[in-house]
Amino acid sequence: MIDSHCHLTDPRFSADREAVLERARQAGLAACVTIGTGCADARAARELARAAPGFVHCSAGLDPFSAHALGSAFAAGLAELRVLLSEGGFVALGEVGLDYHYDLSPRRVQGEQLAAQLGLAEELGLPVVIHVREAHAELASALEAFPRVRGVIHSFTGGPAAAARYLALGWSLAFNGIVTFPKAEEVRAAAALVPADRLLVETDSPYLAPVPRRGQRCEPADVVQVLARLAALRLVTVEALAATTGENARRLFRLPLSPPAGDAAVRPAV
Repeated sequence: MIDSHCHLTDPRFSADREAVLERARQAGLAACVTIGTGCADARAARELARAAPGFVHCSAGLDPFSAHALGSAFAAGLAELRVLLSEGGFVALGEVGLDYHYDLSPRRVQGEQLAAQLGLAEELGLPVVIHVREAHAELASALEAFPRVRGVIHSFTGGPAAAARYLALGWSLAFNGIVTFPKAEEVRAAAALVPADRLLVETDSPYLAPVPRRGQRCEPADVVQVLARLAALRLVTVEALAATTGENARRLFRLPLSPPAGDAAVRPAV
């Protein structure tokens, strides 16, 4: 069982980060991937990964928000990202992508910044973690221009048609607490149809806590509730889906094999 996308560097974890990691281990997690958004955050993520080897892994990227914050210094930020990734210690480039919900930067600029980072991932041979809001068609078109780049569409919010297009391009899809939300019928429909070898689970913690904890701080241990909902949708056991999605995450991010701490078992939601 692997939480393929969380934000352990978020200040909301500052007071009890070690306890959060221990709860994740006790819930049965074998690993989690903490996502670096911006170079400073990515360095902090790498420090966390180094402090919990084999259990915490990390990525680095200029997401739409940190890219916007760089403004005219984006080229310098990209150069810094290249150096950071070249130093090692990261399992993926990301998160990067398109956000048409907030539209902080002009859409043309977002596309150019995404393309630059997809090109960097291709150069370095890294998988990519994608962020997308209200831009599925545009993102799919952008990914088509980089047929050798692969990765995961994190926090998938589209329906079956959007899912099918990403899958045809060779990408994986990750689902989180959104799949438990009452109004997320389209997301659940997509989740039921994703081939088993392209499915990942995540929390995006501290965001998007699943039902019945919606509105509270999310943490990696909550991936168990996500797995329980997905397993019910796909008519498989939680244990089988945990094994499948865990193996998919290991393969995508090239994670080493390591058992969860202690003898905790996967605990389905109640």
